[in-house]
Amino acid sequence: MVLSALRLLILSGACLLVEGQTGLAPKKFLTIPLGQVKPAGWLMDQLVVQTNGLAGHEHEFYNYVSNTDWVGGTSAYSNLEEAGSYWFNAMVPNSFLVNNTVIQQKTLDFLNYVLTHQDSTGWLGPEVNTTKPRYLWGRYPFFFGAIQLTEVHPELTDRVVTALHKFVALANTMLKNNGEGVEAWTQTRWEDFVISLQWLYDYHPNGNEALLIDTMQRLKWTGVPWEKVFSEQYFPQTAVEHTPNPFNLPLTWHGVNMAEGLKALPSTYRFTHNQTDLDVASKGWDLLFQYHGRPSGIYAADEYLAGLEAVRGTELCLVVETMFSGSYLYQVIGDPKFADRVERITYNALPATLTGNMWSRQYLQQQNQVASKNMNPNPFPNDGAYSNVFGLQPNYPCCTVNFPQGLPKFISNAFLTTPDQKSLVHLYLGPFSTSTTLASGNKVTVNVDTLYPFSDTLTTTITATSAFTYYVRIPSWVSGGTIAINGGQATAVRPTNGLHAVSVPAGTTKFTLNLPATITTESRPHGSIAVHRGVFNFAFDIPRSQTVLTKNAQQPLAVDLEFDATAPWQFAIDPKTLQFHTTSPSSLPSPVFDSGKSPLSITVTACPINWATAGDTFAASPPTSPVSCTGSNTTLTLTPFGTTKLRISEFPVRA
Repeated sequence: MVLSALRLLILSGACLLVEGQTGLAPKKFLTIPLGQVKPAGWLMDQLVVQTNGLAGHEHEFYNYVSNTDWVGGTSAYSNLEEAGSYWFNAMVPNSFLVNNTVIQQKTLDFLNYVLTHQDSTGWLGPEVNTTKPRYLWGRYPFFFGAIQLTEVHPELTDRVVTALHKFVALANTMLKNNGEGVEAWTQTRWEDFVISLQWLYDYHPNGNEALLIDTMQRLKWTGVPWEKVFSEQYFPQTAVEHTPNPFNLPLTWHGVNMAEGLKALPSTYRFTHNQTDLDVASKGWDLLFQYHGRPSGIYAADEYLAGLEAVRGTELCLVVETMFSGSYLYQVIGDPKFADRVERITYNALPATLTGNMWSRQYLQQQNQVASKNMNPNPFPNDGAYSNVFGLQPNYPCCTVNFPQGLPKFISNAFLTTPDQKSLVHLYLGPFSTSTTLASGNKVTVNVDTLYPFSDTLTTTITATSAFTYYVRIPSWVSGGTIAINGGQATAVRPTNGLHAVSVPAGTTKFTLNLPATITTESRPHGSIAVHRGVFNFAFDIPRSQTVLTKNAQQPLAVDLEFDATAPWQFAIDPKTLQFHTTSPSSLPSPVFDSGKSPLSITVTACPINWATAGDTFAASPPTSPVSCTGSNTTLTLTPFGTTKLRISEFPVRA
């Protein structure tokens, strides 16, 4: 019955092929193989901190990884069988970007085990030789990891490609059999398989083009109709816990599913050639952030879409999946709004939900977060009271194994090429290097020396064997940006569709970008405002105490932490007094996303006000235009959102 309903929805939607169009439509930009784009400076330090923290040690002690049934163990947290493949997908890029040979070998062993144990039907995964149900979804993160391994180990390509084609033949047969292997979660996440199929089609079709396209179509046919979900007609404008789902498919409003579903329509466009798919994808992105967005760049879904209230939560899995989907949307559509938001999420929402040493993570973060503890009462209608504790696996383990993909995939997508591979695009700003070969054997190296976004200046040195055009993204928040090439006079940047073009001759070219920004404010519910400068959302870092709630028996660094406020946080601010400050350092402390370490701040005049709480666990909505103060004016110092663990970032404004 469910699949029949899905088919009717898709038939009435935008799943029509454009007449005369065959094959796959090209992307606007192409990715560069793993390992050819690397972090440098403070960003490399952040990835090293991640590797030295929880992410890089899960294989040693965390049961869902160390004893995963993907490689012959007995551990899994659900029959979706995603724990091992999530870890694999994340740690392949993580380990190669920091050159951690131990974890590299672990990922290679993981791949070898799975491929060696592929059964005669073509099935891959821990269900081989068992009676476990066979659901397609858990394979998709494995495919992403396997594809990345072929980029750093080309000798694995034939083996991986052969195994994937064998699995595709099986999956196609299953899909023809009334959607066998498609349960409720797989219905929402079909686009990840489509993207893997498109990699095969683009680079290793092996004469199976028709089967690959047919499988893409059948995945969409048996999956949820994202063109309906993201349409203005059906899109929910408020928190959804009291709203009937019009499709009777409540998982379509699940936050992580929506984050992955953002890739569905651009991936669909590649085989339908239907511009409507891209139009709906772009509009759906806007609707999502209009009605559920956060100043930190992400959107709210404490399991399901949660509206605009500052105490509603955002899941960590949602953060990293939105980053990945936004990168894919940019590659297919080319609109700089996707890149701007991914960068904002990466430098705000992602570090905000991790401790500075990255040994503890939240399940849900809040824009206004005045305590991190076992909450009573609990503001989250679908998630547990432990959701905003920083720990090993608060509420659900999925984010423990999945969150490490966020930063390495952001780094890997920082540079792209044009489809003809003649030009290089520097998409995400920060300290990076890349060494790659463009069309006609043009060997190019790029080194970007910067403290961005903790600084406005980026110095880029390029060497090339032949002349080419280098594009660098100029974020929408830049005001008065300039570029000076080879020591020449600084001139205004002139981006087209977000990209400034630099003509690079053979040899060495050096240019300096200055990308200043102004302080801006964003209107939020109840007359409150958020404060921004450049990519950063600024917040009041509430002084806090720390209590260790639990400690892992095998790894004492993996702790659950309670944070409680030790100073008042109930303030209204005067936005006319906002002032930006920087110490202009030559280097950054480690880890930079921790309290008191940012070289940037904004000060503002504030006064204490009456602002209610629910028990001692969460703040009520900001009072609208408070007219009276409960004490004298004071100066608040605001710091980047990602450096705060308890915070106010949506402020009442003094009347």
